[in-house]
Amino acid sequence: MMNEAVTYIRGRMLELSDDAYGDFVKKTTPAVARRAIIGVRIPRLRALAKELANSDEAEAFMRILPHEYYEENNLHAFLIERIKDFEECIAELYRFLPYVDNWATCDMMTPGVLKKHAGELMPYIERFIASGHLYEVRYGIGLLLKIFSGKLFEKYQLDMVVNIVSDEYYVNMMRAWYFATIMAHHYDEAEELLTERRLDKWTHNKTIQKAIESRMIPTDKKEFLRTLRIK
Repeated sequence: MMNEAVTYIRGRMLELSDDAYGDFVKKTTPAVARRAIIGVRIPRLRALAKELANSDEAEAFMRILPHEYYEENNLHAFLIERIKDFEECIAELYRFLPYVDNWATCDMMTPGVLKKHAGELMPYIERFIASGHLYEVRYGIGLLLKIFSGKLFEKYQLDMVVNIVSDEYYVNMMRAWYFATIMAHHYDEAEELLTERRLDKWTHNKTIQKAIESRMIPTDKKEFLRTLRIK
């Protein structure tokens, strides 16, 4: 059944393929080889996930890791998004994330059930961040950004991301996005990081860049942030 499921689902994807879009995906996700990209647009993959959700084919497909194609990873992500049970969703994330090999698959996966159980989520985010795996760490930061940057924000969450030490571009880029987003909602807490120079130079300057690009931060504050750049 497992091989049959992969063959069936891969066939469905090939029917939806678009070579020009595949070329575009390669440009935006350089970590993925072009031969591993079928070229299926995201709305079509989401529609396929909706069609397959809770089917025997989907269950068998999700048991086979690693996947061969970029779109198979994205379909897996969208199938996880449709899980309604919190514990089951977490278990599937733990199983899948070690096989994620690019920023796009990592970032597009935000199951609604996680937002509904935000009060139970923090220990799992801490585990993602502590894993040391590039895309598990990025995913944990992303959850803090998407779910905890507004009313659910607490100072210790900011410190969790400050304390991440990594040479990985895709980790530090997400850290910068996170700090800039926090600055848009909780300016004083985020500005303090920069005035005290608690971040590495690259993340410090990238945070300022992203904050200056934001429409949510007033012009006068942006002018001050420019003075905080590290040369």
